[in-house]
Amino acid sequence: MQDYPKHTMKMVGEGLENVCPFNHKEGMTDKCPHPREVRDHNLKIKNDITDCVGNTPLIRVNNLTEMEGIKCEILAKCEFLNPGGSVKDRIGRRMIIDSINSGKLQKGDILIEPTSGNTGIGLSVTAAAKGFRMIITMPEKMSQEKRDVLKALGAEIVRTPNHYGFDHAHSHIGIACKLEDELERAFILDQYKNTGNPMAHYEETGQEIWDQCEGKLDYVFIGAGTGGTLCGISRKLKEKNPDIKIIAIDPPGSILAQPEELNKIQPPGGSYQVEGIGYDFIPRVLDRTLVDEWMKIGDDKAFEYARKMIRHEGFLCGGSSGTAMAAAVQYIKDNNIGEGKRCVVICPDNIRNYITKFVNNDWMFEHGFISENDCLEASIPKLVPHNVWGKEFKIKDITLNEAVFLQDNTSCKDSIDQMMKTNFDQFPVKHHETGELIGMVTSSALMTRLANNKVSGTDPVSEVMVKDFRNMSSEMPVSELSRVLERQNFVLVDKKFVASSFDVLNFMKSKMN
Repeated sequence: MQDYPKHTMKMVGEGLENVCPFNHKEGMTDKCPHPREVRDHNLKIKNDITDCVGNTPLIRVNNLTEMEGIKCEILAKCEFLNPGGSVKDRIGRRMIIDSINSGKLQKGDILIEPTSGNTGIGLSVTAAAKGFRMIITMPEKMSQEKRDVLKALGAEIVRTPNHYGFDHAHSHIGIACKLEDELERAFILDQYKNTGNPMAHYEETGQEIWDQCEGKLDYVFIGAGTGGTLCGISRKLKEKNPDIKIIAIDPPGSILAQPEELNKIQPPGGSYQVEGIGYDFIPRVLDRTLVDEWMKIGDDKAFEYARKMIRHEGFLCGGSSGTAMAAAVQYIKDNNIGEGKRCVVICPDNIRNYITKFVNNDWMFEHGFISENDCLEASIPKLVPHNVWGKEFKIKDITLNEAVFLQDNTSCKDSIDQMMKTNFDQFPVKHHETGELIGMVTSSALMTRLANNKVSGTDPVSEVMVKDFRNMSSEMPVSELSRVLERQNFVLVDKKFVASSFDVLNFMKSKMN
């Protein structure tokens, strides 16, 4: 057995500029080999939901620019207002429509797509409307909201471990290839090389921006994922006006940026949390030749600005929108871009996918993006009375039991034995050498992984532990502990004690008359 088995799908191209004859100085000629499309967005009654994809509004950013002291104009291209909630609705629709028109797809066929989520939703929206079945393969880190939406749209989901590289046979891409080989009338439309991806943005998104701005724009800020959005928009706008500056944004931990030195910047913990942008390979549809400058924006700024856009502009957008806006603000300040200039920021997806993630203050604290005091302060109402029990007491006033720890190299079987022995259904996990607290294992997580054959009894408990756990300071008020326990079965206190709702109830009882 290979130590690193690889799938056969060709993901990495030799560089789009080397295989595609497009020249932005000449534009797309009549000799273009790719499927073309002309759409009517003025239909008063739409034929189906796919007619609502695209033609998204361009909205002026007012409050945020004032808060940041910015004098130039910032316009948000609100792709999160597409019916499926993201810019990927465009390519999901386009890839299916192109395949129907070419005769490749017939009603009832199975579509398979390896995706971080939004492309899967975009494809599933069109598949539902056009009568196709969907299978989505996706990394485990993708949000629960994305999975639930995909299931509601009728897609079957296969989740793969986050740590597999893009070329590994067990990655979400490798599993998609395997399923395509095994199932009849099953097709991977392949967003990484499908010409419908950049063409959707060349013919529509880029043209829309040009038309909405009436040709007056100076800078465009675009996050890079598969590269289709970046490729299509940059080609269209550079064709219209070569002086328009294209600023591409890539998260630390991804390798899309140029020059290569930028990609040496690594995120804390080794991986980034923002979804939908960045890759560990260069997708075949990515054309980087028209990018004027690359920027690296980390999770902290991405989530900070996404939350600012939600709070101060009313844009119900996702983390990658925050990435693009943070880059725009930084670039504008660094380059002293002032009055009379216009910047367009592409906002790729909406808030729906992240309700339990960066939108949630507890998640932000648990992942190190805000302080515990910030989290506490955010939970206290400012305009109405804060009538909760326990705000006058501190957690250290409660008598708590010391936590029982497992080591990360404890087997799953031995972990079950420990649960049976202690009658505890969750344990904090420490590194067997450093003693550092690195995660938490729960009976439900262990059961789920075993039931789905993701691990065996001999595998170490580190394979099933979760890193999303709550540790609270004993200086926090008891009212805050009560609030946190509404969403957690238990919390650690000072990384030493375990607190549950039972402990809070017992403390409440002791204070009753």
